[in-house]
Amino acid sequence: MRYYFILGLLLLSSCIDKGKVRMVDFKQGKFKTVLEDNETTSFAERNDSIQIEDFNGIKDTFNIEWLDQFEYVLTKRNPKTMLDSTPFYVKITSVKPDSYSFNAYYKGSNFKQKGTAFKLE
Repeated sequence: MRYYFILGLLLLSSCIDKGKVRMVDFKQGKFKTVLEDNETTSFAERNDSIQIEDFNGIKDTFNIEWLDQFEYVLTKRNPKTMLDSTPFYVKITSVKPDSYSFNAYYKGSNFKQKGTAFKLE
């Protein structure tokens, strides 16, 4: 009987969610983004369809379109230049419980960025 009890506890403990990362948790909230150079940071607040980003005191609003759970596209809502109207693709490359690393680029450009987004809330 004791062996069945221990076996039952082992099965129960293996079924408990051990802090699995859920990608849906990154679709909204507040984030701090640090680029690969570790000197460039920005702050953003997002919901499923809009991201408001603050970079050096300048705020921009982006439409965000999720292509799948690991890739999304940012497009400025009120572009002022041709570059501002170019879609910015973000591909999530690795995930931790409170952050994700990414590669990003402008559509049709060789410009690339790498960085990490940390979820603040």
